[in-house]
Amino acid sequence: MESNQAKPGLLCNPEASQRTLYPYVTGTSVVALKYKDGILMAADMGGSYGSTLRYKSVERMKPIGKHSLLGASGEISDFQELLRYLDELILYDNMWDDGNSLGPKEVHNYLTRVMYNRRNKFNPLWNSLVLGGVKKGQKYLGMVSMIGVNFEDNHVATGFGNHLARPILRDEWHENLTFEEGVKLLEKCMRVLLYRDRSAVNKLQISKITEEGVTISQPYSLKTFWGFSAFENPTLGAEGSW
Repeated sequence: MESNQAKPGLLCNPEASQRTLYPYVTGTSVVALKYKDGILMAADMGGSYGSTLRYKSVERMKPIGKHSLLGASGEISDFQELLRYLDELILYDNMWDDGNSLGPKEVHNYLTRVMYNRRNKFNPLWNSLVLGGVKKGQKYLGMVSMIGVNFEDNHVATGFGNHLARPILRDEWHENLTFEEGVKLLEKCMRVLLYRDRSAVNKLQISKITEEGVTISQPYSLKTFWGFSAFENPTLGAEGSW
């Protein structure tokens, strides 16, 4: 009889319900900006298993519905879960068949609620998200952190890009950037991140979204130069170096 009775201790066993405490396979920075005709977004294709660059062909930018483009840094499996949520959202919206469709502002608001809801459950989706889009001539660009912090701006970045790419964008971005100028500016940011971020790889994609829709480039590499003396012997003169 004792073996058949419920044991109260099992109901409050801390091991019975577990949460993701650390991300496993992660992507690094996403950088995006507004340009004259729409939104440009860039991300490399590296997937890090801890500190090991395990995967080199991870796509981290996806079109959402007719008017939006989503980029993500952080845990890749959590990004896949978010895409599943968004597929259901877009499908439900299409089922109304009322001639309207969700714009980037609505999708961004939805993502802020999802991330904040999961944060309140102490089970966050381990991502920082960039959402851009164009609807009825209006350009929209915003970001959401893993705890639901969100804002809109003319240019945004996640991860190391917040520290290394945003200063470049603040100096060089302007409203009337052409497509070529925008791509050149994003490549400059991605090159700086490649030099300074150990998780970045020299294989990236640049995507754009306009009124006509989303275009994501084929993967390509940037021209780099590693002959700087600081790169050849990085510990030279460092305090405590041998």
